[in-house]
Amino acid sequence: MKADIATYVGKCLTCAKVKIEYQKPSGLLTQPEIPMWKWEQISMDFITKLPRTPSGCDTIWVIVDRLTKSAHFLAIKENDKMEKLARIYVKEVVSRHGVPISIISDRDARFTSNFWKSLQKSLGTRLDMSTAYHPQTDGQSERTIQTLEDMLRACVVDFGNSWETHLPLVEFSYNNSYHTSIKAAPFEALYGRKCRSPICWAEVGDSQLTGPELVHETTEKIVQIRNRMAAARDRQKSYADKRRKPLEFQIGDKVLLKVSPWKGVIHIGKRGKLNPRYIGPFEIQKRIGLVAYQLNLPAELDGVHNVFHVSNLKKCLSDETLIVPLDEIQVDEQLRFMEEPVEIMDREVNNSNRARYPLSKSNGTRNADLNSRGNVRIR
Repeated sequence: MKADIATYVGKCLTCAKVKIEYQKPSGLLTQPEIPMWKWEQISMDFITKLPRTPSGCDTIWVIVDRLTKSAHFLAIKENDKMEKLARIYVKEVVSRHGVPISIISDRDARFTSNFWKSLQKSLGTRLDMSTAYHPQTDGQSERTIQTLEDMLRACVVDFGNSWETHLPLVEFSYNNSYHTSIKAAPFEALYGRKCRSPICWAEVGDSQLTGPELVHETTEKIVQIRNRMAAARDRQKSYADKRRKPLEFQIGDKVLLKVSPWKGVIHIGKRGKLNPRYIGPFEIQKRIGLVAYQLNLPAELDGVHNVFHVSNLKKCLSDETLIVPLDEIQVDEQLRFMEEPVEIMDREVNNSNRARYPLSKSNGTRNADLNSRGNVRIR
């Protein structure tokens, strides 16, 4: 009986929507492939809502090479048109490093615009935009942004003035800082030698490499960087997978969708904080990659991308035949169910010390006033 009760409760749709899970997050860590050459695969993101500078800039465009970790920090305005951003992109990235093969970014309105998509399509660049609420996709940019914000805070606290005046020196400092994953500075990984700076005057330029030697050493360094990145990725994956669990679904399965990432973005219902933790169920239409699924969302969720990470999904075990339609439940003014017996099968009189109680045995009764023998007491 205990197993039957647990199975029955597990199929309750209301419990599945309301109860919180105390389990490891679903979905093992999946990482994008290691780039083959410099500035072939890049990632980009924006830092917005910064204090407005005298020139009117309030946003930083962060562009990072995924192989060498070298970055460009570009001061822009949040309301700049996409045409202006495209000219900055061609000037700062394409003219210096060539056209990249792929760009990893989130689904910012500027990256999802038709102008940006048509520009990258004409250049032959593939856009790898993250799916809705997909974790760890753009981790390279997010980690760089965290470092950049810390450096800007330190500069503003120590030297004052506007953050825009410190941005070129922050970019220089970042590109010449040692990175554990590649075991070198981004400048050295990009150009094959250390940067000439006030802390190393004599080390740069002593040994000159020309011709085939330069090409051979550059190729060897790229191989070393890729091997170091592979070792760092394996180490990160082993650490992350200890706190996660694998979970897979089949096409056609019904799943519940976690609502918590939408708080403040999309309002479902009018209960505010008492909104359900999960909504659904929704049917799985397609599997995207190893840990993402495409759902069949209703029309009221057209503004949400229909691909979700498996950590935002939960198996729906509810039986549709057990769900009671709300229009069949009648409630009085005091929020009590109004239930009556369906059929009276037998009658008898219960004699007590002081009174006699007529009892009626019903078939399919829904009255809550039942005695221990399943009879209905008629007062």
